[in-house]
Amino acid sequence: MNTTKHKQKHNNENANTRGSAASGKTGLKDVWISISNLQHDGDEQENTMIFDTAGSYYFDDGIAVLRYQESELTGMDGTMTSVMVMPNQVVVDRAGVLNGRMIFREGMRDSFPYETPYGQLTLGIDTRSIRRNINEHGGDVEIDYNTDLSHAFLAKNRFKISVKEMGKPNG
Repeated sequence: MNTTKHKQKHNNENANTRGSAASGKTGLKDVWISISNLQHDGDEQENTMIFDTAGSYYFDDGIAVLRYQESELTGMDGTMTSVMVMPNQVVVDRAGVLNGRMIFREGMRDSFPYETPYGQLTLGIDTRSIRRNINEHGGDVEIDYNTDLSHAFLAKNRFKISVKEMGKPNG
């Protein structure tokens, strides 16, 4: 098994411009977001990407929304990612260099167009499980899913996001 690990601390100097005053939402917080994605292609090839960055976070009525800027490390520099965690699904929206909307619903398969600088692809995601422990202070979300390209298997994936308020103890 070949495991590749990448880690980058991406400090966003403009994190404060996304705060409450900029958005108009009183509950918007500056947060530290840790993302890890483990991919296994089924052939012994395993790849792990770890990405830490500043972002913004809002929680209201059981729904969490976080936003962060992608970096060169993720291959999506120039793309803003928004993640909405709801009780029955997780939606990941990307806008910028790459555009797309991924909808994760446990036990369901969804497909979506994914626009890249090289053209549009249709990707499929089959969500095996979603685990969430998230509240107004942040928390964790983990999604296990398979990806396919036109129904041809690409990889098994485990996507984890941890959100912690900046300036809080242990966070």
